[in-house]
Order: sequence, then C-alpha cells, then structure tokens
Amino acid sequence: MSQTHALISADLAFSDRQRLMPLLAALAVSVAVTSSKWARQSRTRGALKHLDPRLLRDIGLTPNAADIEANKRFWRS
Repeated sequence: MSQTHALISADLAFSDRQRLMPLLAALAVSVAVTSSKWARQSRTRGALKHLDPRLLRDIGLTPNAADIEANKRFWRS
C-alpha cells in the first residue's frame, strides 16, 4: 500500500469516527479513492502484458496467470 493511499485511508477512518466531514465531501473523497485504485489496477495490468516470461517468473507469475490478470476489467480485484 502506498503512503498516500495509507494516509487517505487513515483520514477516511478518522472522519467516519468523528462524523466531521459532510456527506457530499465524504462521497467525493470516496469516488477519488476508488478512481485512483482503478487507474492503478489498469496501469499495472497493462504493464503485465509487456513483461517477458523471465520477468514474470521473477515476480512469481506464470505467463498464463499474468494473461488472466492482465485481461481482468479494471474494476475487478
């Protein structure tokens, strides 16, 4: 987990406990976090398509597993 993502998650947890953030602002932050996650998944899955089998072995993936992951829709975990 990136440091920025961890800070956003911590901020959201704090705001949920304290109920300080107006509903619309909380919704906007949630949309931004989700959008960022989806963009990251799309980028990393796209990068998997360009790795050769040797590099895939280095990260513990078979070419078949990388192909399955790379072809997932960006919103799928």
